[in-house]
Amino acid sequence: MGNSIINIVTIIQARTASSRLPGKVLLPLANKNVLSKMVERVKGAHLTGTVVVATTTLKEDDPIEDVCKKEKILFYRGHPTDLLDRHFKAGLKYNADVVIKIPSDCPLIDPKIIDRVIKYFLKYSDEFDYVSNLHPATYPDGNDVEIIAMNSLRFGWARARKNFEREHTTPFFWENPDRFRIGNVEWETKLDYSMTHRWTLDYEEDYQFISKVYDELYPANPRFDLYDILSLLKRKPEIAEINKKYLGVNWYRHHLNELKTITLNQTRI
Repeated sequence: MGNSIINIVTIIQARTASSRLPGKVLLPLANKNVLSKMVERVKGAHLTGTVVVATTTLKEDDPIEDVCKKEKILFYRGHPTDLLDRHFKAGLKYNADVVIKIPSDCPLIDPKIIDRVIKYFLKYSDEFDYVSNLHPATYPDGNDVEIIAMNSLRFGWARARKNFEREHTTPFFWENPDRFRIGNVEWETKLDYSMTHRWTLDYEEDYQFISKVYDELYPANPRFDLYDILSLLKRKPEIAEINKKYLGVNWYRHHLNELKTITLNQTRI
């Protein structure tokens, strides 16, 4: 795509329904709520362009729209379970050339990591249709960044058929390297903390962990980064113990028989 990339739209998918931790995106965090802090982190990056919260049309997600209106956050309401459709339609609404997908359960995401992945995509935009830092993942879990050229997103939206391809937005792309040009950004340290450091929000213990990190770091430095968190956990290892039992747990475990590019060492059953 090269210089034709003119409009980057970063989409934060959010909903109140969650079987494990209902309403997790609206839980209190640093005097606001998880979603507000999530948007703050994403907007802390320099290259995220237009930042949009994409929620569902369900009445139960009206409170997400309320937060967005109150805080002047752009939003889109779309399909409750077809995330591929929701991302594509949100991209259309905001005239995206490129869509960046970041889930709302990553309120510790490092803005510098977001920029690093975007920079890589922009530098090699003629060579890739899809770039992420997840295939394979190396950063601590909860720093998820996926980038899809809008023309590729349109192609996948029209052709993806399997339920998990629609529900999780991007598997159709990274599961088909013969059809799409796939790029990946690995942590420059050459370390792999993807299964040993859990900074994502899915369980009550995750919320307690994230809240503790914010309590420790946010007041002095709202723009704390990955290395500030690692330093904190080194000083106070008891914080890492809070959600340790869920290390390595992710959605892949439900689809190992369907996923071609994911191996057992990339999830915990």
